[in-house]
Amino acid sequence: MQFYENGFRGGDPDIRNAASSRRDRGPFAPLPEKVDVLISGCGPAGLCLAAQLARFPDIETMIVERKPGPLEKGQADGVNTRTMEMFQAFGFGEKVKRESYWVNQTTFWTPDPAKPAHIKRVGRVQDVPDDSSEMPHTLINQARIHELFLDVMRNSASRLEPDYSWQVLDVTVDPDAEDYPVTVTLENTGVNAGDTRKVRARYVVGCDGARSKVREAIGGTLHGEAAHQAWGVMDILANTDFPDVRQKCLIASQSEGNILILPREGGYLFRMYVELDKLNPDERVSSRNFTADDMIAAANRIMAPYTIDVKEIAWWSIYEIGHRLTDRFDDVPAGEDRDPRVFTAGDACHTHSPKAGQGMNVSMQDTFNLGWKLVHVLQGRADPSLLRTYSAERWVEAKRLIDTDHQWARIMSAPPGQSELDGAGMPRFQKQFIENLEFTGGLAVKYDQSSLVGAPDHQDLAKGLIVGKRFHSAPVVRLADAMQMQLGHVADADTRWRVYAFAGEDAAKLYGLADWLEQDPQSPIVRHTRDGEDIDSIIDVRAILPATFDTLAYEEMPSLLKPKKGRYGLQDYEKVFCLDHKDQGDIYEMRGIDRAQGCVVIVRPDQYVAQVLPLDARAELTDFFAGVLRPT
Repeated sequence: MQFYENGFRGGDPDIRNAASSRRDRGPFAPLPEKVDVLISGCGPAGLCLAAQLARFPDIETMIVERKPGPLEKGQADGVNTRTMEMFQAFGFGEKVKRESYWVNQTTFWTPDPAKPAHIKRVGRVQDVPDDSSEMPHTLINQARIHELFLDVMRNSASRLEPDYSWQVLDVTVDPDAEDYPVTVTLENTGVNAGDTRKVRARYVVGCDGARSKVREAIGGTLHGEAAHQAWGVMDILANTDFPDVRQKCLIASQSEGNILILPREGGYLFRMYVELDKLNPDERVSSRNFTADDMIAAANRIMAPYTIDVKEIAWWSIYEIGHRLTDRFDDVPAGEDRDPRVFTAGDACHTHSPKAGQGMNVSMQDTFNLGWKLVHVLQGRADPSLLRTYSAERWVEAKRLIDTDHQWARIMSAPPGQSELDGAGMPRFQKQFIENLEFTGGLAVKYDQSSLVGAPDHQDLAKGLIVGKRFHSAPVVRLADAMQMQLGHVADADTRWRVYAFAGEDAAKLYGLADWLEQDPQSPIVRHTRDGEDIDSIIDVRAILPATFDTLAYEEMPSLLKPKKGRYGLQDYEKVFCLDHKDQGDIYEMRGIDRAQGCVVIVRPDQYVAQVLPLDARAELTDFFAGVLRPT
């Protein structure tokens, strides 16, 4: 983390200087009449988007929530490794690592052949495969994640806060209006319940759940099916003689159903997903009137011969598994040629079972994809057509999630001997769990070729940094101060592009590229950086050399890699990296970088690899960025 760039100041460096243009949020201040972006819903998707936009006080952002205040407990708890990488970019990955439960092993229990009414441990799997990510798979209360995003918003220059006790009633779009074409009708749900206000917006994002008013307003419909299976979930403090209660466990009984156990932060709390009864095709789970006692009784039946003595239930809920998806994630009907103005994200456009631990994660990845695109467009750096890529990219990934989760839920609910995976040498759910590890880690996302993802013509130059997939970090050492670190951790959630230039045997190629990027009129940095901006304000170039720090001379690095920035023109010492010298790993070997040729890796603001190119591919670099960014 860098600070003091614009002068020394004491206190918490996470707290930015407040912008003078920020909105008045006093207790009697009226709602704004116009905003750039209005977000509906303070769930993970909405807060992830708001935290990105809050960094930019020139973008007027409003986020509304029908509840009177922030979430306090319950709901989702699983944070996969891909989301942890994203949290690192927001600046609170280390906090989550310190506070959360780390899922290190997953154990599998099935009926004991010698006594089928009892369960027996039959397998154990490392939950995060070696070198799949530098981050752990964690479990932590969703409310805490909300709080961390809210902290980012409060500490930003915008001092952004949600407008609680307001819900969206309706959204209309005037396609002929140039400014603020979206009119949102808000209804008060608090002390002035029923009062309405209208706010005009440039863009609206519905993160308001499965009953989304925003989705309804743009004609979106969730299509899919229910599994007609009731499940219960409870966060509990309890004593038990079950030996694996502090590990993630998948338990299948002979005839009583299944359980998923997830230990939680703090050392004592844990969550149980408990299979209850099958539902009739025309029956809803609410008609059964299940209680927490029903869940506890079912858990004791499934876990026999072990028992559980519940001391306190922190939160519980009953739900029915469903798998549903909308046709599109924006307001542009099929066949209509215009740029979108209204978007949906998270449960507003895709719903599924919670047992794969993907709902909260995929929802945040939706808006992490959308946020930088909105910033680019609103700041005039990109054409509004860039926003068409949101639905195109995220719908495909949501469809993959629905299909995978549908299969997983079906396998989890099938009695022993009645699944297509039975008889495969290990329990059906253990086999499926192993096959799904990349997916459940959030690492299977691969965006198709487009204006934002180049062709893999030069993939051999960086075989482990797959074009279209997330940038896979690895250990490096910062040259200026011999700091051991992860290369991917230089990327903040600041909507900047990253260009990682890996030197080959001839370092002169790297130095020549740096000089061209800094000075040539065709350089994307020269073409897309505005007068008065720091040279890395939109494209941040970092260099990696295949040597250790003690064999390199920092003073010989090109000036692009030692830029002078900010109010005082202070030199940035954090642009050049080299090989780790303490056996943490060789980034060239780990990520398949061609040591002889080197390469350039372009990484999008949402941490996905956009292109891999040779070091001398000048025209290709220019053309790629010209396809996304407007010239200054």
